[in-house]
Amino acid sequence: MGPHPAVAAIRLAVRRVLTDILDDHGRTHGRLPHERSSSPLVLVACSGGADSMALASALAFEAPRLGVRAGGVTVDHGLQAGSDLRAAEVVVRLRELGLDPVTSVAVTVGREGGPEAAARDARYAALDAAAERHGAAAVLLGHTRDDQAETVLLGLARGSGIRSLSGMAAVSGADGRYRRPFLQLDRQTARTACMAQSLPVWDDPHNADPAYTRSRIRHEGLPALEKALGKGVVEALARTAQLSRDDADALDAWAGRAEAGVRDADGRLECAALHALPPAVRRRVLRRAAIEAGSPAGSLFARHIEEVDRLITGWRGQGAINLPGRVVARRQGGRLVIRQG
Repeated sequence: MGPHPAVAAIRLAVRRVLTDILDDHGRTHGRLPHERSSSPLVLVACSGGADSMALASALAFEAPRLGVRAGGVTVDHGLQAGSDLRAAEVVVRLRELGLDPVTSVAVTVGREGGPEAAARDARYAALDAAAERHGAAAVLLGHTRDDQAETVLLGLARGSGIRSLSGMAAVSGADGRYRRPFLQLDRQTARTACMAQSLPVWDDPHNADPAYTRSRIRHEGLPALEKALGKGVVEALARTAQLSRDDADALDAWAGRAEAGVRDADGRLECAALHALPPAVRRRVLRRAAIEAGSPAGSLFARHIEEVDRLITGWRGQGAINLPGRVVARRQGGRLVIRQG
């Protein structure tokens, strides 16, 4: 008798991702996958919740069968009493699954961008450091289709562009470090897999705290949409994310090719050439130029680019536009100058 259908589903998702990692690793290192010296290390980021515990168990099962080394890392955000004890319990559970190395990393969460963004930034910084320290080829994250739907709704609520609506990528980070095997699986499948394997899980109280925007989306927003529109909202939003990502990738590629044609011999942006571009392409060129000049991507919002765009499309002699990172954009003699200071 085979495994429970939910267990089989999560294992298949992880097996596919590990196969991709092995292929990427083999191309990078020029070795055959079966060679021991070329066996990559894959870490799972685990909070102890159902999604990440299901992911950890699937990694522990599939990795040895594919010749992949498997480890784990848990991040202690220090935002709740006893969080250090919780992290220690997760370390024990991961080791019981057979993962090695397993590490716990304590972080200090700042305030910039709000509590959710600050915790996310601290978490990814810790995961990056752990991957570098252990020489990991990839870090697996347990985001599900439900998480993807929530991300799309958050983007819609903020009036963000198509890149934000594209949600989370299956592969992201430097050199494709982060992999999300569960984006096509729902949250209930992961929880059922844990129950079928008698895996203890921890339900983070923050996930039910209405003080957090994502929690309100999860417990109020999505249920209200499903009540009004019927079942299938989560699947539709996740599908929207993939379609939006395909469109955003195409527009980014177009902007990359167009950028060379809107610069003069000295590399300055020509306003007339920019004006001739479709708005979606032009704004991408402007965003790329602002980031290149030193404006932090995470702080550069649509409203900033719209103001710069008006220097091209609505020129009335207006003054310079101040952007994050002390970057200034101004129009000078038919050229757009974007630079620090």
